[in-house]
Amino acid sequence: MQLTTQNRAVIRLQWITVAWMTVEFAVAVGSGLRAHSLALAAFGGDSAIELFSAAVVLHRFYSGDHMEQLARRMAMIMLYALAVFIALSSGASLALKMSEAKGSYLGIGILLAAAIIMPWLGLRKRELSAQTCSKALRADAVQSSVCAYMSWIALAGIALNTVFHLPWIDSVAALALVPLILIEANKARKGDDCC
Repeated sequence: MQLTTQNRAVIRLQWITVAWMTVEFAVAVGSGLRAHSLALAAFGGDSAIELFSAAVVLHRFYSGDHMEQLARRMAMIMLYALAVFIALSSGASLALKMSEAKGSYLGIGILLAAAIIMPWLGLRKRELSAQTCSKALRADAVQSSVCAYMSWIALAGIALNTVFHLPWIDSVAALALVPLILIEANKARKGDDCC
């Protein structure tokens, strides 16, 4: 298969995503477990979903256009899984009143890094999805953008909890993302044109 310039750019970007999501997953889950922070652990769970999605899209660009439908469906499933994951983890956090969470400088560091890296990844993936007409890459771009929003929300939640002792605030804010994710998942399911 002959790779176009755009396809090579997508492959490079997806390898960057896979590498970053591996680091993000390990640090977020590890620091979340040490700090007893459901928000950090949930952020790490989101990273695992994004890692899988990035790998699926990467496979699509190595394999060719015939894998587009499968990759789009897998990305759509990952968007729905992400919405369910956020709803369940936030709901559990609210129901269990997870007030034992401690601060984590390592967790704050990974959230700050994600707040910088993920918007760039999401924007670049959206640009390349338009150039390649890849709905799967567009769905993956949404996941990268949602990760950025989640990092900002988690940072805000940590700050508000630290200053005002409101441990439930990050769960409420995360729940506000679910409708956005479901809208994008439905677009991916319907195969809305990105070109």
